[in-house]
Amino acid sequence: MTSTPADARDPAHARVDRLAKTPRLLVALDFDGTLAPLQDEPMDARMTADARAAVLALTAAPETVVAFVSGRSLDDLRVIGEHGDDSPILLAGSHGAEFWSPEGGVTTTPDDADDTALRDSMRLRAESITADIDGVWIEPKTFGFGVHTRLATPEDADRARDAIDGMVVREAPHWRRRTGHNIVEYAFRHEGKDTAVATLRERVGATAVLFAGDDVTDEDALRSLGADDLGVHVGAGETAATISVPDIPALARLLRQFAERRVAGRE
Repeated sequence: MTSTPADARDPAHARVDRLAKTPRLLVALDFDGTLAPLQDEPMDARMTADARAAVLALTAAPETVVAFVSGRSLDDLRVIGEHGDDSPILLAGSHGAEFWSPEGGVTTTPDDADDTALRDSMRLRAESITADIDGVWIEPKTFGFGVHTRLATPEDADRARDAIDGMVVREAPHWRRRTGHNIVEYAFRHEGKDTAVATLRERVGATAVLFAGDDVTDEDALRSLGADDLGVHVGAGETAATISVPDIPALARLLRQFAERRVAGRE
């Protein structure tokens, strides 16, 4: 669905109104491509000024909890999110396999030694396989690795993906494979962003959820939302979201307006 909240005749408009009045709201946001422009060097990603202002406004709104939900490892998410221990923003990293909260700090499920050993050996082999392919590099992740092809030619990107796919199928067919913007991720953990949103919803006692994302991996969370929730897709293309906005500035405006409505509704 690609409706916009500006049309009051659209059912999405009524859903926005209901969500603004929900007793306790969770705003769960993807980071890359949703709050921060995609970068050739992923660790250079930072929120735009408008997105940052909107997030801060939401954290100040009554009975509103904000969380970043990302495929990034928790450590990397904290760096790009410029996230300190005094932040009120909750974090779900590695597609929902790692969490951070102000009260509990970092929480994750202990990993099996065999899984981590296989991760390390396959990551080294992936680096060796792609060493001579220009524009391709391997990103270490807590539960696996990612193959970045943003700077590669289409032919080189296909060659790298085919080679790594073959290795993973042979040696770790039980691993989960995800695709995103110019990246393929492989992981021995199978949690998705739907798991992350469900966990966060329960932890904070949310009566409704607003989730926004831009990529294929965000569709897991968007499809999991209920009738009282709101899904927002950033960018073009088919999506399970209730609302689509064209870009990060448009999402920032929507979030800022939503924060204002949350405040006004409690005055």
